[in-house]
Amino acid sequence: MQGRAARKISMIALAMTVAGPAQSDEMAAETIVVTASPRGYSGIDTRSATKTDTRLIDVPQSVSLLTRDRLDDQALLSIGDALRYVPGITVGQGEGHRDQTTIRGTNSTADFYVDGLRDDVQYFRDFYNVERLEILRGPNALIFGRGGGGGVINRASKSPVEGMFVATDAAVDSEGSVRIGADVNGALGEDAGVRVNAFWEDGAGFRDAADLERWAINPTIAVALTEHLSLGAGYEHVEDDRVVDRGIPSVNGRPLTGFDRAFFGVPGLNRSSFNADVATVKAALKLGSSATLTSTLRYGDYAKIYTNVFPATSVSPASALGIEAYSDPTRRKSLISQTDLVWKGKTGSIGHVVLGGAEFASQNTDNQRINGFFSATANTTRVTVPLANPLAVPPVFFRAGPGNRQVRTEADTLGLYVQDQISIGDHVEIIAGLRYDRFQLTFDNLLTATRFARTDGNWSPRLGLVLKPRPDLSVYGSFSRSFLPQSGDQFLSLDLTSAALEPERFENIEVGAKWEPASHLSATVALYRLDRTNTRAAGPVAGTTVLTGEARSRGLEIEIVGKVTPKWQLAAGYALSDAEIRRTTSAAPAGRKLAQVPRHKATLWNRYAVSDAVGLGLGIVHQSKSFASISNAVTLPAHTRFDAALFATLPAGIEAQVNIENLFNTDYFPTAHNDNNISPGAQTTVRLTLRKRF
Repeated sequence: MQGRAARKISMIALAMTVAGPAQSDEMAAETIVVTASPRGYSGIDTRSATKTDTRLIDVPQSVSLLTRDRLDDQALLSIGDALRYVPGITVGQGEGHRDQTTIRGTNSTADFYVDGLRDDVQYFRDFYNVERLEILRGPNALIFGRGGGGGVINRASKSPVEGMFVATDAAVDSEGSVRIGADVNGALGEDAGVRVNAFWEDGAGFRDAADLERWAINPTIAVALTEHLSLGAGYEHVEDDRVVDRGIPSVNGRPLTGFDRAFFGVPGLNRSSFNADVATVKAALKLGSSATLTSTLRYGDYAKIYTNVFPATSVSPASALGIEAYSDPTRRKSLISQTDLVWKGKTGSIGHVVLGGAEFASQNTDNQRINGFFSATANTTRVTVPLANPLAVPPVFFRAGPGNRQVRTEADTLGLYVQDQISIGDHVEIIAGLRYDRFQLTFDNLLTATRFARTDGNWSPRLGLVLKPRPDLSVYGSFSRSFLPQSGDQFLSLDLTSAALEPERFENIEVGAKWEPASHLSATVALYRLDRTNTRAAGPVAGTTVLTGEARSRGLEIEIVGKVTPKWQLAAGYALSDAEIRRTTSAAPAGRKLAQVPRHKATLWNRYAVSDAVGLGLGIVHQSKSFASISNAVTLPAHTRFDAALFATLPAGIEAQVNIENLFNTDYFPTAHNDNNISPGAQTTVRLTLRKRF
């Protein structure tokens, strides 16, 4: 594609790219060019950290980017797999049916985004249509709104690009999983581009009864209506059906051993079914050579139900444990609108990139918890069974009874924000911004026919200073704040008491340095202190709740990513973390350590090109011991895992790779949901992937 058509297709790709590869100022002033990222692990720019095209070295914040090449090389297919190689983050079990993370000591099921827009429904996300994964650490309310107290995870999705191609992939592994995918890109005349991504997977695992089947399709189109106005649209359909596996119980303060494959549920009953339909429309308008107006509208309809039988106690001295069960259906409909105006200019010799924007979101949720009873008539929600494999669980009856929940919520958000990126000469940059959010929640308890409501107005400031003694080196300091309403990140808990409480607050102070010793190599070091306040505790009067608790996370994070030599790429990271309760909460007294925050986490991944046709990969993940929950009663032991890979280019341009996870078959327990839902790490798994591009 050449000439006028190529320029238009390059420009209209912006219409579907909110957080994709950023462009230089010179390019932005003329036309928007989106091309495939150069092969490699390093990212140079980001849009998601500031909502403007900004070099990473100029962002006063710790940011990790996992490029498409790195995701492919390591065969990373899920949030959980990818974040094991990122410092400052641990992966939660998510009760076996959702993504869940702990970032700088803050646990969340909702701090996920797609192209900068909220994606807070509970499910497992796939990377089939992802260009890169972006992890921003520290409170981010200025850019993303409520939540994000420890950080956020943004998926930058694929959009139409210049050129025509068909890319296919297929994979199998030693556990019996099969996966196929396709990525098709092309032009519709001179003024439009189209791209379709899709995949299907029939999965298995080393755990007894483990299986999943999921598929998704994501067509996108971008159209240049005029030389200055472009429009993009996309639709995604996702279906995911899998076993809900909540792992194994503990015994004597440690994970139960010898039962790594044993399934502590009921085959055929422990299931999760999820489907989603999401439509996105975006318009981009160039206002002369110095300003751009973009507006995005996204509607999502999400339906999910999961049913699980799970360990509710540790294993007793008599080799028995308690079992409970429940079913949880959820339906959520979300409408999100986001509009940004970016102006680039100068006042005298001082440069400015000014952002002004507004966000509106309306999310309506219906949720139930239907308890499982181990009797058709008696309200017995827990049964004790002997430790065995398979587990002998009596019949479960899901019916009306005590402890059930049926709620309907309506969450409406209005956010207004402004930010100025100020350049003073070549050596000083300042980012200053302020956001106001009005969050209104209406909570209907359908079982008791009661209604509660809460409206919060919150200011979220951000201030950062970047000093650049050299173009390839920056030193920064920053302060940022975020908030989380007392209804939680899924709006499932609001009563007369919590409706009267102020939101939780997160404040982060961070200093760091960034260095780019080569064009495709970067290093970052950051020191931070994150304070969380307004957590809840039991009040002095029985049955009341007050704001009292505080938690503090402190740490050091180091990351080196990119090409060390033309043949050697690496991604290395280290985090030293200390996270504890500083004032008593209803869950724990002061001095307790926060859950699933290892003091040390170190990761290293290498890819070395032996020749143009052959490459080798080696990875190491080390994590020191941590606590399974805030009770600090159960310890997840330290572990070190090795991964390896072999890459080869076969005849006809077929790319083949073999990835070996847990090379030495180490027994380990990487994550948990609580003291008695602990996930064993996968045993040695071999995965073969073939790729072909036409």
